[in-house]
Amino acid sequence: MTGLSQRFSPRPAQDGWPATRQRRGYVLARLLAPPFSAGPQSSPRIGLTKLVHWLEDQPGDTWQDRWVASGADAAGNLAWRELAASWLRATGWASGNPRTDFIALGRGVLTLICGDVIRPSLSWLLAPETPKNLAAEMARSRDPGGFAALAALARTDPASAATRDLAARRIATILAAKGGTIADTTVGDCLELLGALAAGSGGSNTSPYFYQLLHALGVFPATAPPTVRAFRTPGQLTAEQLIDRYPIACQPIRALLIDYLRERQPAVDHATLRSLSRALAGLFWRDLERHHPGISSLRLAPGVAAAWKQRVTVKTLRTADPAGQVTESAVPRHDGMNTLAMVRAFYLDIAQWAVDDPARWGPWAVPCPIRDEEMSRKKERSHRKPRMDQRTRERLPVLPALAAAVDAARERAAQILQAALAAPPGTEFTAAGQTLRRPAMTRKATSARAWAEDPATGKRRDLTLEEHRAFWTWAAVEVFRLTGIRIEELTELSHHSFVQYRQPATSELIPLLQIAPSKTDQERLLVISPELADVLSAIICRVRDSNGTVPLVVAYDIHERVWNPPMPLLFQRQIGVEHRPLTAHAIRALLNTALAGAGLTGASGKPLNFTPHDFRRLFITDAEVSGVASDASFGSRRERALPAAQRAALRFRRLSGLVCTRADLGLHEPAVPDATMMRLVLPGRVHHRCGCWYGDASKCGRLRRVHHGGSVARACRGAATGRIAAAVIATRAWPGDALPGLRQVPGCGV
Repeated sequence: MTGLSQRFSPRPAQDGWPATRQRRGYVLARLLAPPFSAGPQSSPRIGLTKLVHWLEDQPGDTWQDRWVASGADAAGNLAWRELAASWLRATGWASGNPRTDFIALGRGVLTLICGDVIRPSLSWLLAPETPKNLAAEMARSRDPGGFAALAALARTDPASAATRDLAARRIATILAAKGGTIADTTVGDCLELLGALAAGSGGSNTSPYFYQLLHALGVFPATAPPTVRAFRTPGQLTAEQLIDRYPIACQPIRALLIDYLRERQPAVDHATLRSLSRALAGLFWRDLERHHPGISSLRLAPGVAAAWKQRVTVKTLRTADPAGQVTESAVPRHDGMNTLAMVRAFYLDIAQWAVDDPARWGPWAVPCPIRDEEMSRKKERSHRKPRMDQRTRERLPVLPALAAAVDAARERAAQILQAALAAPPGTEFTAAGQTLRRPAMTRKATSARAWAEDPATGKRRDLTLEEHRAFWTWAAVEVFRLTGIRIEELTELSHHSFVQYRQPATSELIPLLQIAPSKTDQERLLVISPELADVLSAIICRVRDSNGTVPLVVAYDIHERVWNPPMPLLFQRQIGVEHRPLTAHAIRALLNTALAGAGLTGASGKPLNFTPHDFRRLFITDAEVSGVASDASFGSRRERALPAAQRAALRFRRLSGLVCTRADLGLHEPAVPDATMMRLVLPGRVHHRCGCWYGDASKCGRLRRVHHGGSVARACRGAATGRIAAAVIATRAWPGDALPGLRQVPGCGV
C-alpha cells in the first residue's frame, strides 16, 4: 500500500506563479472584471479592495508570501478575518458595521483564491469547513468546462444531490490549494486531501466519492487505480515482515525462518506463505520461547516436543452449566494436524536441502520431532465424514423451502419498491400485504434511495437496500443450488464464463458455464440448465449498463492480497459511480440474514445454518442420488482426465441416454496414447489440425485455459439443451475486442 501511494505523489507547493507575482493594479483590474466581479457596487469589489491593501502591508515578494506572513493561513478560514479587521480599524479602512467587513472579507478572499492569486493550505480550506461558495465560484471563473463535464457525469449517478455537492467542493478545494483546472488534478492530490480529511480536518465526512468522479471523468492516467480502496488495502508482505509479526527473541532462528520462507516463496502462493509464517513463527517457535525462555536450537528434547504437540493439537474448552459451575474439557483443535504437517515439512525440507547445500542448511539439519505415524489423518477423516453427512441429511429436505423463501422475499421486496416509487411523497401505499407511507423529504433535492415508513410506528425503511439484498440473496442461493460451485468461484463468475459446445455429429448447441480454477487448479464446465439460465439472465439484465454491456470491476483477492484486473463480474453492485464486486463476506452475511428470516429448523428444533459449502455437498448428493455424474463423483479415472468440455458433453449425452464416442466428444486423435487434445499454447497460436484459435489468460493469479474465438452464435430460448436468454451470451469478435469473448470451437470440445 505504501509503495502504491509513493507512485502517485501530490504536486509540490510552488514558490511563485504568474498570478501571485502581479502588482496590485493588475490584480485588481483582472479580478474586478468578469467573470470574477459582477459589478462595481458588489460586495466582492469592496472586500477585495480592502483585502489587497491589507496584504500589501505585509512582508513578502508575492501575494502568497504576504498571505502566509500575515498569519491568516495558520489562523484558519474564520479566525483570519479578525486579523484583517484589526488592521482595517487601525488604518481607518473599517466600515461602521463589523458584520459588513466580516462578510466583505470572506467574499474578497474567495475572489483571490479563484483568481489563483493566493493558494491557502488544505488545513485552512477544510477547517472548520470549506468556504460555502467555493465550488460555484470555481465553476464560474476558473474552470467552467471542467465543472460542467463533472456535473453532467454526476447527473448519471444515482447518488444524492448532497453527495454530489460535497464531491464538487472537494475538487474545488484541490484546485484552490494546488492551482490549475480539473484536468490538472493528480492522484497524489486526491490522496493528500484524503489524508487531511482522515487527520481530522473538514469534519467527519471522508467520502472518496470525488476520486471516483475524477477517475470516471478520465482525468487520471491509465495506471491509476479505479478506486481509493486500492491504497487502503494491505498488500503482500515480504518474508521479513511475515516473520516479524511475531516477536522472536532468538535472532539466528529468525534468520533461518526468513530464509526458509524465501526458499519456498517461488513455489507457493501468498496465502500459503502467510500460513507457513503463522505456523512456524507463531504457533511453533514463539510458543516454545514463551514456555522455554532462552531456547535456541531446533533439536528439541522429547519432553519439550511432546508438550508442544499437546498444546498445538488440543485446547481446553470451558463451559458453564445453568448453576454457574464451570467445566473444563480437552477438545482437539481443528487445524492442529495442519500445523504439525507444516512443522514436519520444515524439518524435512532443511534435511533435504542440507544434502545439496551443506554450508547453508547443514547446521540446522536435526531429527524431526514429529514422527510419520503421528501424521495419520484416518481418525480425523472418520470423525469428519459422519459430521458432514449429518449436515447434509438435515439440510437436504429443507433446501426447497429455503429456495422458495428467498424467491418470495425477492418478489415481495420488488413489489414494495415499485409501489413506493409510484406513490407521491407523503401518501400511503399498499403492496405485498403491507401498508406504508412514503415520506416527504425535507430537502428540495430528491434522494437516490426510496424510503418508506410504517404509519403505526413511524419506523423508516430503506426499500432500495431491502430490494438489493433480497435480489442478491436469491441470486446467490440459486446459483449455489443449481451449480454446486464454491463461494470463491461464485465471486469470480464473469460475462466471459459463458461458453458454447457444439456436438460435431449433430451440431447440437450446448450452453456451458466455465468455472475458473480455484481449490484444485482445474477448470470445469457445467451445463446450463433452464432454471440456471433464468437466474443468470436476471443477473445480467440487472448489472449491465445503458450500453448493454456488463461493467468492468476490480476485485481484491483477500488471500493473495492483490487487486485483480478489471473483469465483467456478474455479482457486482454500484456504489456511486463505482461498480464494486460482491465479496464472499457480503454473500455470507446475506445468507445468514435470509436464514434468520426463513426460520428453518432441524430435527432437534434448533435453527439451521447454511454455509456456502453446504450447497456444494447438497448438489453432489442430489446428483449422485439422481444418477447424474458430477465433477466431484466421476467413477472412471479416464473420465476425470478428460478436459472440462468433454466431461460436460459426456454428462449431457448420458442424461439423454446416448452412447458417447471419441468423435462425439470432439477429441482429436491423440499424438501419444491416452493424451487429450487440450493443452496450453501461446496466445494467437492456431491448432495444427483444425485451425482453431487458442489463448491463455490469467485470473486471480491462476492460469486459465480459455479459447478466444471469431464470433459467438447467440443462444436463445428454446434451444435443444434448454433456455438461455440472449443477454447471457453476446456476439463478440477476435481479435481486437476490448472484451474478448469465449466461443464454441468446432471439433475441439470447447
